[in-house]
Amino acid sequence: MKFLTVVLFVISFFSNLAIAEEVNVFSSRHYDSDIQLYKKFTAETGIKVNVVSGKDKALQKRIKEEGKNSKADLYITADAGRLGSFEKDGMFQTTTSPFIKKQVPETLRSSNWTAIAKRARIIFYSKDRVSDEEIKNLRYEDLANDIWKNRIVIRKSDNIYNQSLIASLIQNNGKDKIQFWLKNFVSNFARSPKGNDRAQILAVAAGEADLAIANTYYYALMLSGQKGKEQKEAAKKVTPYFPNQNDRGTHINISGVGILKNSPNPNNALKLIEFLLTEEAQKHIVENTFEYSILNNVKSHELIESMGYFKQDLKTPVAEFINYQSDAFKLMLISGWK
Repeated sequence: MKFLTVVLFVISFFSNLAIAEEVNVFSSRHYDSDIQLYKKFTAETGIKVNVVSGKDKALQKRIKEEGKNSKADLYITADAGRLGSFEKDGMFQTTTSPFIKKQVPETLRSSNWTAIAKRARIIFYSKDRVSDEEIKNLRYEDLANDIWKNRIVIRKSDNIYNQSLIASLIQNNGKDKIQFWLKNFVSNFARSPKGNDRAQILAVAAGEADLAIANTYYYALMLSGQKGKEQKEAAKKVTPYFPNQNDRGTHINISGVGILKNSPNPNNALKLIEFLLTEEAQKHIVENTFEYSILNNVKSHELIESMGYFKQDLKTPVAEFINYQSDAFKLMLISGWK
């Protein structure tokens, strides 16, 4: 009997040990380079990383439905608004540590999730059709001016990147002002919104519009040639411009991660987050995704670097996007933004 008890104890011990030496990542990021990074983490720590990839809504639905039975430890996604929404639903636990606080600016995290990379949503314009005087000192707020009538392209209102941009504008200008701004901004569209960010850049290159709003990494992806020669040549026809350089700086969003409420391996989850914020991991991320590093001492990919230095808006807390996102979307629809 004693022997059997000992055997059961040993089996239980090693079973628990095996479980403890893994971490389960639910991610909507679609980069193969992330998998390579997880392998580096495993090599350094011995902790196996299991990855479930999918679209945000499907992943969130599964995590919620599985509840306490969920094996998910970490939820990784792009956009602070998505993280804020999931946080609002009570799906995270405290995700912080002295190391995270040291590495990540306060405006790029909450107590329940943190940024692991930065993204900038900027302007791309045609030098042939936009004068130096028109583009000089341009702010997002100026895009509602009559001078841009029928000249702007941007993707649909249901796009989370656009909703977060408008949420940040409400944060900085107030709801009433942005409601008025949106009406005029939408009237300046060159066409009904369609396509992804690359489609907006292609439209400017083709002469369908003079100015597009898109994330910087899409532009770098096109320039890299990974999307074909045609898109590479199109990207060369547009010029990037960073708005709001004379005030708060260009709008910044993030890719981020949080430890889930029912995480079976929270300690390992925290170790993985901290690894993602190391200089080694940050270099890997920016070289493969064209995002900006959280760390000031890590240079961006050369295609991103070639766009030049710019003042980033690191004063507007991205964790507060969720507080304005609902109003932002409602106002976008009211304004006629399809």
